Amino acid sequence: MEDSEWSPYCYSSSFDKDIHIRFFQMMCETLPSDYQGQEINRLTLAYFAISGLDILGALDRVLKMLFLVSVYFLILNNFFSSVFGSFMPIHIGAETDLRFVYCAAAICFMLKNWSGMDREKAKDYILNCQSYDGGFGLVPGSESHGGATYCAVAALKLMGFIEDDLISKSTPSSIINVPLLLEWSLQRQTVDGGIQGRPNKASDTCYAFWVGGVLRILGAHKFLDSGALHGFLLTCQSQYGGCSKFPGKLPDLYHSYYGLSAFNLLEESGLKPLCIDLGISDVVAFGM
Repeated sequence: MEDSEWSPYCYSSSFDKDIHIRFFQMMCETLPSDYQGQEINRLTLAYFAISGLDILGALDRVLKMLFLVSVYFLILNNFFSSVFGSFMPIHIGAETDLRFVYCAAAICFMLKNWSGMDREKAKDYILNCQSYDGGFGLVPGSESHGGATYCAVAALKLMGFIEDDLISKSTPSSIINVPLLLEWSLQRQTVDGGIQGRPNKASDTCYAFWVGGVLRILGAHKFLDSGALHGFLLTCQSQYGGCSKFPGKLPDLYHSYYGLSAFNLLEESGLKPLCIDLGISDVVAFGM
């Protein structure tokens, strides 16, 4: 092969489970230099790496790290049992938006205790974030965004305000404008088959999950061009494992995990079923 034909980011014509297992295993064992300075994000990085291996059915590759993480959470068990309804990342001077409403809903759902969260007030806040075009902004009055829309719809689902397959059950009394939300979400698939987070933006691997997850909760994923989306994701799959944000870029943990989750939404074989509302495998989500 001539040098001009070689690229470390070329992709295969099919999903390659084995290379992704090796990628996430490497992330668990030896972080690349770009990540080594991110001390405050170590648990986040561990979450993506371990959850990625879980979806791939390969947790046995990192038994030592799993043991350490399990001990860590056993130690903090009493602490987590008293944490409810934290709607900002720190107590003073932090943002307050749909990301943290979703986090509060996810924590309460996983702990099976809603005593520290006013679900009615949270619901009203979420509804105020639905824009005129049907999507949701991070705060009331802001531009619709794929990530914010996922946070809104998944939080409402976790809190019990909407059901799965919503488009088949929608009525005039539905708490959200489902037709507009459906139209906005479907318009996010672009000509290259990928999904964008906002109008006039490039397709991005992670939005295949964020927006794709919204459509799955709505029961409208069948309206996506799944073949084209699958093809886009393959262009972001590195031959050495992992996925990049855009085709031709280096893979990173964040986009690798959500790329894997998007393949899961497309029912790629060899992957564990996914809990869409939490973005983790069903085994973990409902084994709590």
